Amino acid sequence: MKAAVLYANDDIRYDNYKDPELKPGTIKVKVRATGICGSDIPRVLNNGAHFYPVVLGHEFSGDVTEIGEGVTSISVGDTVSGAPLVPCMKCADCLSGNYALCKHYSFIGSRQQGSFAEYVVIPAANAVKYSPIIPYEQAAMFEPSTVALHGVLCNDFQGGGTTAVLGCGTIGIFTIQWAKIFGAKNIVAFDIDDSRLELAKHMGASQIINTAKEGYLTSALELTENKGYNYVFEAAGHPATMHAAFELASNKSKVCFIGTPHTPITFTQKEWENMNRKEFKLTGSWMSYSAPFPGKEWELTAHYFSTGQLKFDPRFIFKQYPLSQVKEAFDLFKDPKNVKGKVMLFNE
Repeated sequence: MKAAVLYANDDIRYDNYKDPELKPGTIKVKVRATGICGSDIPRVLNNGAHFYPVVLGHEFSGDVTEIGEGVTSISVGDTVSGAPLVPCMKCADCLSGNYALCKHYSFIGSRQQGSFAEYVVIPAANAVKYSPIIPYEQAAMFEPSTVALHGVLCNDFQGGGTTAVLGCGTIGIFTIQWAKIFGAKNIVAFDIDDSRLELAKHMGASQIINTAKEGYLTSALELTENKGYNYVFEAAGHPATMHAAFELASNKSKVCFIGTPHTPITFTQKEWENMNRKEFKLTGSWMSYSAPFPGKEWELTAHYFSTGQLKFDPRFIFKQYPLSQVKEAFDLFKDPKNVKGKVMLFNE
């Protein structure tokens, strides 16, 4: 088959590659669309791959072409997305349903061959069937939607309150949508990019605030009568928005860091005391899984995508390329300021 093969750092080529082997309990999927995740960038450009050569890719959709021995839940012709985590299912965390915390896991598209290819083989348990009315490019965004929903669930979200979402990338926009579906009274979106803020407003934010403007925190707090926000979600992984989360939180707020920082971050004594004085609860969120595997995050995404309540907008996708142009697609990220949305790869 043809695949985007990473041979060394910054050496990714569209090349012939061995077909993935179908084993008992697995299925073979013809990949139709696959997204480039932020975690794929360091794997390609910053020596982040576990081994070479490797076929990356874990955000995908496609059609089932073969099923392995013992598979009864999936049929040839089904449209599926794939949950990329392959937990060991034996450790204490897995047995408690905390699959994302498994220390003995594999991962489709990093520790084993992924979806930047014509075909990918995955465990049947990782296949998430979805309605064929959902376009392939939307279904390839299952994984970022589930990451957002997992953060909402980790933050014990309940409707009726005020919500701040810091960072309006793909996961931030999905966080806005989930908060709205679950009954948020008011959702304020924060970002430095006006085009992303416009999309956030279109997708459900009540108000938008550009964090590049002087005095934005004052304006944001005025929207809450200076009480702060009942729920705060940080979805950018940037020190500035992580610090802002502490300021925007109300008394007894619930704050969730979904974004992953890639630079050192420190908090001042005054900022940390702010958490003590407000008695807000701070939690992290990691990946997107719950029991029974892969979890309600995936089940609910399939449901709300099919009903149209979880919306997809073409503006989610910044650029799309045929898989044969994968090198050109990754070259975009050498200047990440120029990438304003999801980059999607399609099989020709």
